[in-house]
Amino acid sequence: MSTQTVIGEGHVERPPPLVRWYAEHRRAVFGTLVAILFLLFWEGLSRGWWADALRPLIGHAADPLLVPPIFISSPSRIAAEAWRMFVVTREIWSDLRFSAMEYALGLGAAIAVGMPLGLASGWYRRLSYAVGPFLAGFNATPQVALLPLIIIWVGFGLAAKILIIFALAVLPIAISAQSAVRTTDARLLKVAHSFGAGEWHLFRTIILPSAVPFLLAGLRLAVGRAMIGIVVGEIFGSAVGVGAMINRSGSRFETDKVFVGVLVIAAAGMLLAELVHQIERRVEAWRPSV
Repeated sequence: MSTQTVIGEGHVERPPPLVRWYAEHRRAVFGTLVAILFLLFWEGLSRGWWADALRPLIGHAADPLLVPPIFISSPSRIAAEAWRMFVVTREIWSDLRFSAMEYALGLGAAIAVGMPLGLASGWYRRLSYAVGPFLAGFNATPQVALLPLIIIWVGFGLAAKILIIFALAVLPIAISAQSAVRTTDARLLKVAHSFGAGEWHLFRTIILPSAVPFLLAGLRLAVGRAMIGIVVGEIFGSAVGVGAMINRSGSRFETDKVFVGVLVIAAAGMLLAELVHQIERRVEAWRPSV
């Protein structure tokens, strides 16, 4: 949207600085406003503000709005608990280190396996015939259902958590990489073939650059699925980690700590997804406009 107003011929009046700032930051302004309204509603629900305000109008029909804090906590209580866990007692840092380590290892293994497998199966038709049914079947199977088998195979240690994160993250990466190769413009390949380009040269100069946006899109999906793997993997038999902390706090009805753990995982997932999104935007800038 243009922030300039044309007055007469050849004269342009610039709007006030506040209007220009709003036009440039509309998305952030609306997002922040909605978040503040949601937090106020949540705080009022846990403290009974809305029930007290509506009781003179609707009487006892407002009683369902009196929700005990043990069920939903409140933003102020969660913030106070987060301050205690991060700054005062620092008890959450050991859980964060363990979860970050298993997340990095699981997601790294998924990238190391999923990208080459997807690219190779998209490039080589016979390999696609061999791998395709397994990818389709694995994709149709809830990977969380494999957790009992993983525990039987490797026990309750770090390897089990890494495997469940790997199982959840590898599929979107592999399938996106396979689709990326198959959607490469065939005309480019024919032109390169006509100039005598070999398969490795084709793959390095045409296939791989055109596949980068698809690979990043698959990685963005894998980031969120790997976060699910942290919680699922640590709930079963783990003594450390953010997921284990959530499980312990839930069993003790410590709702504040549960929300702290959930919000930490959500924030980490959003930051990583935004990082990949920024890389995607940089990659899109390299692509010619149509």
